[in-house]
Order: sequence, then structure tokens, then C-alpha cells
Amino acid sequence: MSDLQQIKLAVRRFTAERDWQPYHSPKNLAMALAGEAGELVSLFQWLSEAESRSMPPERLADAADEIADVQMYLVALADQLGIDIADAVAGKMVKNATKYPADRFRGSARKYDDPPGTP
Repeated sequence: MSDLQQIKLAVRRFTAERDWQPYHSPKNLAMALAGEAGELVSLFQWLSEAESRSMPPERLADAADEIADVQMYLVALADQLGIDIADAVAGKMVKNATKYPADRFRGSARKYDDPPGTP
């Protein structure tokens, strides 16, 4: 069983034990996911690039908690929509490889529709 499958089953069990299924609609889960992603982002707000790469242990623990919250809501949302995350990621990686061929985008942060020469 994959790690994602184990997470999905654990989230299902946790939700069922609390009778939260009626509240876990795709809309509500997407909103909760956005909120948790915002909490994760807030941990990095105003940090320099260097500070964001070497956070103190307590801040890193907070980031781990927020990443866990994001992952749990994402897995729950995918479960409600019948989306296999691993399959979706594999498909999206194929699309990204087409949009961002390595020989044209290596070392560049530009978006696929930005003209060449854009940093």
C-alpha cells in the first residue's frame, strides 16, 4: 500500500470517527486546503531566501505541521473527487515536460508563455 493510500485511509478513519463526512464536501475541503496553504505561506512571509532555507527547529516544526495539514486536506479532497493523486501527478508531469522542455528552460524561472530572454 502506498503512503498516499495509507494517508487517505487514516484521514477517512479520523473523519468517520468524528462524523465529519457531511462537512467534507469538495467545496469545503478546497477552502480548508487554501486556508492551510495560507498558514504555511505565513511562516515564510518576510524571510529572506537564505532564512527560508535554514529555519530554526521550532519554525521548521511549525512548517511540518502546516505541510501535514495541507497534505491531509489535499488527500481528502482528491478522495471526495475520486482522483488518484499519483496518477494525476504522473499525467501532469508529462504535460509539464511538453510545456517546459529542459533544453529550452534550463536555468530559467520564466513561464512557458513568456518570450525567450525573460528571466
